[in-house]
Amino acid sequence: MIRFENLNKSYWVNGYRKVVIDDLSAELPSGKSLALLGRNGAGKSTLLQMIGGLLPPDSGRIINKGTISWPVGFGGSFHRELTGAQNIRFIARIYGVDTDSLVAFVEDFADLGRHFHMPVRTYSSGMRSRLAFGASMGIHFDTYLVDEVTAVGDAQFKRKSRAVFRERVKTNSAIMVSHDMGQVRQFCDAGIVLENGKIQYFDDLEAAIALHEEHMNS
Repeated sequence: MIRFENLNKSYWVNGYRKVVIDDLSAELPSGKSLALLGRNGAGKSTLLQMIGGLLPPDSGRIINKGTISWPVGFGGSFHRELTGAQNIRFIARIYGVDTDSLVAFVEDFADLGRHFHMPVRTYSSGMRSRLAFGASMGIHFDTYLVDEVTAVGDAQFKRKSRAVFRERVKTNSAIMVSHDMGQVRQFCDAGIVLENGKIQYFDDLEAAIALHEEHMNS
């Protein structure tokens, strides 16, 4: 369960205050894989990062029961001077999982070759995303936050990413941002539409997609 209580978030852009989340109060159900849909710039990634604890709200709070991943594919929280392997060991200690097992899983899955033992500052954004995806999938969270992750990497890595994510959502929840409605239908069973700082929840995924497409076409 994830609950928003009077949640607010805004940014100053060129002297203009852009409200992204506007006094949002809502509760998201457990045991669902939710598509988070909205126009470009609606605040989907911002909301995902607030749920994951990477961004603080301006006011209000988010209450959750269970463990929540950081946004899968987000590589901004790695220590740049540590190697990929060292970062994964640090993450394992934070989350209380077996260090050697997580390192072995990520090294095999991310397929970074010798770069896995090089400083993260030498990585491309795609390599950081692969490392972050591997770390996320190597830890069993109650809810996975996913931001266009299956778009990262070559065709083989995309297939591998989809396969392991499909296994995770069989037994765990997810909140997924994607512009690909095929992926949304493949992985999600309900939907949230974010518009003007508010969300609407739909138990019927197709109803959520229909409203999202109506917004996109208006």
